[in-house]
Amino acid sequence: MITDTHTHLYSEQFNDDRDEMMTRAKDAGVSRFFIPAIDSSYTKSMFELEKNYPNDVFLMMGVHPTSVKENYKEELAHVREWIDKRDFYGIGEIGIDLYWDKTFLTQQQEAFKTQIQWAKEKQLPIVIHCREAFDEIFEILEEEKGDNLHGIFHCFTGTFEQAQQAISYNMKLGIGGVATFKNGKIDKFLNEIDLQHIVLETDSPYLAPTPYRGKRNESSYITQVVGKLVDIYGKSYQEISEITTENSKQVFKI
Repeated sequence: MITDTHTHLYSEQFNDDRDEMMTRAKDAGVSRFFIPAIDSSYTKSMFELEKNYPNDVFLMMGVHPTSVKENYKEELAHVREWIDKRDFYGIGEIGIDLYWDKTFLTQQQEAFKTQIQWAKEKQLPIVIHCREAFDEIFEILEEEKGDNLHGIFHCFTGTFEQAQQAISYNMKLGIGGVATFKNGKIDKFLNEIDLQHIVLETDSPYLAPTPYRGKRNESSYITQVVGKLVDIYGKSYQEISEITTENSKQVFKI
């Protein structure tokens, strides 16, 4: 059993072949799909996905940092409304992204902190999006750290030292297609990180692994990531699948 801890299966990029894509993933051994939110414009599509695949997908709720704009308080209110209304498996994806635009840094920091506090209140894990913002993310995690804070550092692309710091805040490292890139860098030190701190993800339809790099990603391609971790850790395909799925169960409690 393989768990994809981060996949946007509701994306418009799957509208023409979603059923076939899900069949390919299941045939590849992927049987658990954790679905991060982006913003209110995707909520309906997420619920539709859950309705169509009730035994396979597990939804999160949150505001993606690149969706934190002038109306961010409305977006936060939307998250609050839904987490009070029904159950979710995590708060995500949340965080700080300074790659595209630094205009809303203060608002991103506020939104990140607010959603962390809601996660702690609801006893849910967080799933962190970090792009060119490790210092800013760690500053807030340092303020909010504790036994009631845990989750996943999604699409981890930092250094060995940053990996250790993330783990110190009770975060698993989400490892996906980047680990298979020639210039991905994290494959150089991953063997120094105990496998108990690793979960698998695709971030599909984004960040397709080698040899599909540049194409639409899908959950079945997670097998390429497992294969890379087999090489890095010197463990069997089955061991990697079982250990990382067990790690995901520790995070999501399912």
